[in-house]
Amino acid sequence: MSSSIVNLVYLFAGVLFILGIKGLTKPATAVRGNMLSATGMLIAVVITLLNSEIVNFTYIIAGVLFGGVVGAFMALRIQMTSMPQMVALLNGFGGGASLTIASAEYFSVLNIDAHTFADLLQPVALGADAFGTGAEGQVTLVSIGLTILIGAVTLTGSLVAFAKLQGLVKKNFGLPGGPIGNGLLLIGGLVALGCMIANPSQAVTVLALIALALLLGLFLVLPIGGADMPVVIALLNSYSGLAAALAGFILGNTVLIVAGSLVGTSGLILTKIMCVAMNRSLGNVLFGKMAAAGEAVDADEIYAGKVTSAQPDEVAMMLEVAKRVVIVPGYGMAMAQAQHAVRELADSMESKGIEVEYGIHPVAGRMPGHMNVLLAEAEVPYDNLVEMDRINPTFEDTDVVIVIGANDVTNPMARDAEGSPIYGMPILNVDKAKNVVVIKRSLSPGFAGLPNPLFAMDHTLMVYGDGKKAVLEMTTALNQS
Repeated sequence: MSSSIVNLVYLFAGVLFILGIKGLTKPATAVRGNMLSATGMLIAVVITLLNSEIVNFTYIIAGVLFGGVVGAFMALRIQMTSMPQMVALLNGFGGGASLTIASAEYFSVLNIDAHTFADLLQPVALGADAFGTGAEGQVTLVSIGLTILIGAVTLTGSLVAFAKLQGLVKKNFGLPGGPIGNGLLLIGGLVALGCMIANPSQAVTVLALIALALLLGLFLVLPIGGADMPVVIALLNSYSGLAAALAGFILGNTVLIVAGSLVGTSGLILTKIMCVAMNRSLGNVLFGKMAAAGEAVDADEIYAGKVTSAQPDEVAMMLEVAKRVVIVPGYGMAMAQAQHAVRELADSMESKGIEVEYGIHPVAGRMPGHMNVLLAEAEVPYDNLVEMDRINPTFEDTDVVIVIGANDVTNPMARDAEGSPIYGMPILNVDKAKNVVVIKRSLSPGFAGLPNPLFAMDHTLMVYGDGKKAVLEMTTALNQS
């Protein structure tokens, strides 16, 4: 097949990728954007297979069938509340695929006939141009090494993120010295990478690089709390894209370079947005260290004698006379799987002429867009999902704000308490509304470990208990009024 035709098809696929990413920036166009990107990748894969001298299509067809069955099973069985875990796994699969490609390319050139592990450690006689002539060979070696490094970090880091989100790993721990230990692992990996480039005939350097990179991925994410996973998932997504782009250089595949670059850069941009939204430093995230806890804050001093509780039927009475209500979802809504109940409550209010909108914080939940995904599953109209910057100016004209499980993203300390660990973090200014209703199991703090003065304000009512049950009771009381 003519190379010009292949490149033209790759160009078309690249355009579909760009249009797809653009579509993913808005909930209303996200599904179409996803389909455009998937179509672009399908076209790119088909043209690559038709253009290549494939030895045997049996393995390819088997892989497609197996992957299709696994993907369909995951799509049908995974609940929307578990979507962050699935995203973390998919990031890990991407990193693992890039790691496998780079390792296979390296060891295929060495063509080692190893019967024991000791044989694998023996140097291999290589020609001067085994990986390519001149600069081409150096680029290939650098690409292989960096792909192994980034792919391995993404693989183990994503698996740890999955385990934390799934509750399989509940403790946070890392290497002695924290970022210093991670830095030493990174330096060790770079030294192994340099040795591989200088003397590619020594397979032991690549094995050392793989081992160090896998450990680095583990200890980058292990110290980070599960509630800080939004920024971690965005960063790992970027890593998987960068690894894919480097794998494209190894294979000489243009569309893989383009797709990986788009994923990598968009992931970095999203990571920066998440860092700002969580008041984090990108440097701290890269070295697996989150914001310092700061001085302890006495919750009793903030809450004692100041918290007012209410029952769902009392809240329903308040909603009867409201003209505008804003619902602020958080991880508590996801844990209670209350998104459908929330939609029913909103429908009941709208049937009574009440204006209802949803205030969406960019890091509410466990991944970017988590609340959007859950509410979309409940068929909440996209136009009712309002971003933080747009919803904040409207709170002063809001009669009631219903907060479901969101804690730190509504904590006024981020705005008012200079020196607090979350000071400077953009929040939803729900405390400026006329009345606030917080649905929460208890007064327990969020991931920052801080009490929330919002709970003790005079115009705040606390509804304790399961989020789904409380919302359903509110809906029933409102319908009966």
